Amino acid sequence: MPKIGPVKRRDLIAYMHRLGFSGPYAGAKHQFMIKGQSRIRIPNPHGKDIGVWLLKGILEEAGIDHETWESL
Repeated sequence: MPKIGPVKRRDLIAYMHRLGFSGPYAGAKHQFMIKGQSRIRIPNPHGKDIGVWLLKGILEEAGIDHETWESL
């Protein structure tokens, strides 16, 4: 179960797939994933983990609460 903390980009994508998102698709500056009307941007790969604040922003944008995230 992932905790709200630093996460690798590939793990974020895998978790979002588990939550029903498709993609990632190429965008103008960032890749994105889609689920219904929700569209979230995925950070570009830079060799570092995605930080807590960015992860919280992505989850909020996707409408995913902490309990759902931690139950994966």
